[in-house]
Amino acid sequence: MIIPKLHYISQGNASKDILENIQKACTSGAELVQLRYDNVSEKKYLKLAKEVIKITTHYQTRLIICDYYKIAKAIKADGVYLKKNTTSPTLVKTHLYPWQSIGGTANTIEDCEKLLDAQIDYIFLGPFKDSSETNSVAPILGMAGLTTVTTILKTPIPIIAFGGITTEDVTALLKIEISGIAVSDAITQNFDSIKTFNQLLSASSTAEQRHTFE
Repeated sequence: MIIPKLHYISQGNASKDILENIQKACTSGAELVQLRYDNVSEKKYLKLAKEVIKITTHYQTRLIICDYYKIAKAIKADGVYLKKNTTSPTLVKTHLYPWQSIGGTANTIEDCEKLLDAQIDYIFLGPFKDSSETNSVAPILGMAGLTTVTTILKTPIPIIAFGGITTEDVTALLKIEISGIAVSDAITQNFDSIKTFNQLLSASSTAEQRHTFE
């Protein structure tokens, strides 16, 4: 599997809103959608995920399930993303198909090293800025914090920055060896921005930097 440089993290308080936003994202050219549906039962998440994968499959958009790895396997999503301090990536790996990817959250170099030890496929590093999408008590890293981690880490594993990222931030982030970005607020507010993000990231299907999984 190739990891796109732009990840859209879905937004919406109700399943109807989430579906509508994912539909708009896929129509606007999103290559990967991460399904977020917080504080609901696994049954409700599964019901929504089944609807979402119909949309993403139609548009050939990759679908990543947040935390619910059993659902990711059941609907044959492209992978699972694990929030910090949830399930062990090592455990999750035993439940998934070999072709499914696993991403994890990091806020420090130590977090990154633990994820690398667990043979994770990509790292979400942040938050870059404070925003509604971070929903986190982790310290804000800013450009200085991200730079410190990427300079020390030196890993071929893709590092995806997250947290309040706008189109104005992309060029500077790419200079510090960030592989890609995860965006929620800026895209949900303007789905046309996906095209701009892709252009800034050179993330078209022909020009994107390709990362393959073992």
